[in-house]
Amino acid sequence: MNDQPNRKPRGKGREAAAEFTQSGESLIEKLVGINRVAKVVKGGRNFSFNAIVIVGDGKGRAGYGLGKANEVVEAIRKGTEAAKRSMKRYPIVGTTLPHQIHGKFGAGKVILRPASPGTGVIAGGSVRMIMECVGVRDVLTKVMGTNNSHNVVKAVFAAMDNMSDARMAATRRGITVQEVFEL
Repeated sequence: MNDQPNRKPRGKGREAAAEFTQSGESLIEKLVGINRVAKVVKGGRNFSFNAIVIVGDGKGRAGYGLGKANEVVEAIRKGTEAAKRSMKRYPIVGTTLPHQIHGKFGAGKVILRPASPGTGVIAGGSVRMIMECVGVRDVLTKVMGTNNSHNVVKAVFAAMDNMSDARMAATRRGITVQEVFEL
């Protein structure tokens, strides 16, 4: 599994990244955030933790997962496993996205715009981590509504789920890629 030593994250917004090899593929893990939650019961408060983790290969595949447990390390492990199971392939054109797209989840809204080569990743915390895991190197983004990391991550993945490139459009229409550009 994860052979990194158990480390406690220092503060909100700090990222914990690790690269490892499992069955021949190198994956990038990014820890977006850890929250401590309390359940009030008759005897006092029961504390537990949840962790949101992003996993990607840097070549167009990525996924996210939410892990919940009574210990931080266990929550991160569960989140990582959930992220690996939810990995999907997303279209990338060169080093950027194929087209502009909007995503929404709850109160979180994001705009993802392709950028010319050399622009870099113009994005805030959790969106930057996702773009690095997917392998996008040139993109412009804007997060609106809320900066709640759970909603922002889900909004970005909702936007990327609706993204398509010329090859996907051609197969959907039943024509060749050349015909897509001729129309």
